[in-house]
Amino acid sequence: MGRIEAPGSLDGVKLAGQIALIAGIALVLTVLPGGGGVLRVAITLLSVAFFAAVAFLGYRLWHQFRFEVETLPDRQRLVLYGAIGLALLTLCASTRMFGSGGFGALAWFALLGICSYGLYWVWTQYRDYA
Repeated sequence: MGRIEAPGSLDGVKLAGQIALIAGIALVLTVLPGGGGVLRVAITLLSVAFFAAVAFLGYRLWHQFRFEVETLPDRQRLVLYGAIGLALLTLCASTRMFGSGGFGALAWFALLGICSYGLYWVWTQYRDYA
């Protein structure tokens, strides 16, 4: 059930202020001299934090479902590990693939789609026989 707001609530104004703050910081980083370097460092730090969070999630999932993964049939385990490995390689090659033009971007999405389908196939096979 949703939260009932009192008449005259300032939640919308607060959200608009937060969005304006983020837009202002982005404007300062792109307009000021030397802001491009700071922006590149910030994007790099955010990328590293994102990949560290994904790695930590993978670590936690591995420890939580280790027994289930080890009891999968060999074919399903091969597809699972292959899909994860291909996804990691695709993510590592993102800059080159997007830098090579439209075909590279299309291939990037196709490879991640194949990885997603492989993970989905393993999950459905596991659910059918569990």
